[in-house]
Amino acid sequence: MMTEHTAYLLLGTNLGNRSENLSKATAAIRMFLGRVESQSHIYETEPWGKPHQPNFYNQAIKVVTPCSPLETLHLMKQVEFLLGRDNSEKWAPRVIDIDILFFDELAIESPVLTVPHAHIAQRRFTLDPMSEIAPDLVHPVLNKTIKELADACTDTLAVQMVDVVYQF
Repeated sequence: MMTEHTAYLLLGTNLGNRSENLSKATAAIRMFLGRVESQSHIYETEPWGKPHQPNFYNQAIKVVTPCSPLETLHLMKQVEFLLGRDNSEKWAPRVIDIDILFFDELAIESPVLTVPHAHIAQRRFTLDPMSEIAPDLVHPVLNKTIKELADACTDTLAVQMVDVVYQF
């Protein structure tokens, strides 16, 4: 029997047709990685780390996959490449960005992958969509739920749910 893992991913885009970019990324994730079990609404968010660029659309998704954490990372990079991601500049505007937020209850710190994602607790654009699909998920390093992290988050950048019709 094949082992299944649960991964929580954050999708982000601020170039082109943002809702279409999220839709294409979700379809590619379904094709390459596994079953999309749930997804948050889309949130429009101010850029974090590098201001003076277009606002992002962000969405959290829960995926059940047979892949390992490193296989998942590799496949996410492939999806980003296929959808036109340019990695030449950190925090630059992008067609798609896919981050692995959580993978099972694992804590991984390696040169290529850190899980849980290192900045979850400081980013409202991550915590708000995650609160929608997994408020009781416990961060395996901080030992707090997503809801507790969201309630304590001091990030003041605007994050607003978008009324976009989106189905998977």
